Amino acid sequence: MTTIHHRYANVDGRTLFYRESGPVNAPAVVLLHGFPTSSFMFRDLIPLLAEHYHVIAPDHLGFGFSDAPPVEEVDYTFDRLADLTAGLLDTLGVDRYAMYVQDYGAPIGWRLALARPAAVTAIITQNGNGYEAGFVDEFWAPVRAYWHDPSPTTEAGVRQALTLDAIRWQYLHGVADESVVSPDTWEHDLALVSRPGNDRIQLELFADYANNLPLYPKLHDYLRESQVPVLAVWGRNDGIFAPAGAQAFADDVKDAEVHLVDGGHFLLESHLETVAAHITRFLAKIS
Repeated sequence: MTTIHHRYANVDGRTLFYRESGPVNAPAVVLLHGFPTSSFMFRDLIPLLAEHYHVIAPDHLGFGFSDAPPVEEVDYTFDRLADLTAGLLDTLGVDRYAMYVQDYGAPIGWRLALARPAAVTAIITQNGNGYEAGFVDEFWAPVRAYWHDPSPTTEAGVRQALTLDAIRWQYLHGVADESVVSPDTWEHDLALVSRPGNDRIQLELFADYANNLPLYPKLHDYLRESQVPVLAVWGRNDGIFAPAGAQAFADDVKDAEVHLVDGGHFLLESHLETVAAHITRFLAKIS
């Protein structure tokens, strides 16, 4: 049985929780989660990778079991989350790694890659967007309204994303057989984002997401120039990031692998074995 360690590290005065497994001298794979979850989303993937890889899955600041200081103490931005992730990897002595990014994990991963391109051996993006083409307008319309005019009215539209119905929708939308997705997922996420003050953390990050879009041209330049190996394995029925967001990676990386799977946003909950098989084959080719 694979052993998964549940650890904490102090980075820049903040305590970050992370899951770690596999031989420390093996090639590293860093798993970066999205909203509104945590490294909990990787609980079943980690054992499938850890036999051959050193797997590290942190909880971002404000998520999971990492510190969640109030917004009065910390500016919650994707720049800040990326800096803390880089600090954690430095603390662990991880200077070369493949990254798996999903949802919020993508803009964090893009910042890591742009800051230290030589550190990234490969990118696995599972519904982790990097192109305007990926945005599903219906989902993003209230978020864009909040970007352009933060007000009680637009905030109310964004706050809906913190409700049980909205979080459950993220897990079930586009999944043919909803019975394969455990309610533990959305109940776990809801409990953590419902902690006192966490709503304001999430609102700050929704507002800061606007600053990810100007980063995209730099990301595309990096992809074209580096030709870093890319695997895009995507839930084709995702109501947040559309398949066009996966296919766009092939415009910039000549040999990018793109696999559209008949699932939704949290593909690991319904198609774990499929995703893991794509990842292990992909990583074996570049190792």
